[in-house]
Amino acid sequence: MNTFNNFIFQSPTILCYGKGASSEIEKKELIPKGARVMMIYGGGSIKKNGVYEEVKKYVKPIVEFGGIEPNPAHETCMKAVKIAKENNIDFLLAVGGGSVIDGTKYIALAMEWTATEDPFDMFTQMEKASAPKSKIGVVLTIPATGTETNNLFVVTIMERR
Repeated sequence: MNTFNNFIFQSPTILCYGKGASSEIEKKELIPKGARVMMIYGGGSIKKNGVYEEVKKYVKPIVEFGGIEPNPAHETCMKAVKIAKENNIDFLLAVGGGSVIDGTKYIALAMEWTATEDPFDMFTQMEKASAPKSKIGVVLTIPATGTETNNLFVVTIMERR
């Protein structure tokens, strides 16, 4: 009896696991040379647990954006979009857990949205959305949601809650 179904899996996602895995950023040139990097993180736990300093060994961001909250707020993400645009950012590096990654995905899409004044409109007008030009990288600190391997995300408009 065959207990395993045949399948094909294709993913452009590169996953590097284990102690010292952040050195793969440099070894595998996971961030293109000359990229204008924005490092995005949450409340600052990466500075307390040493992840921040570890990542900074291999990444020289043009600018950092901290403060992505759990269930990231559209309003917070839009502050990051403004900073990213002002600095001509073309690579977003999420350092943290699922909420930081979700916020970073939204930031990348919102940077490209031009169909209306409010990028949150992309949820009702997906046909007008375009693929983000900015690339996204992730240094995952808490594997829980799986958002590092898919194209989905959660963002909340706080004023509409």
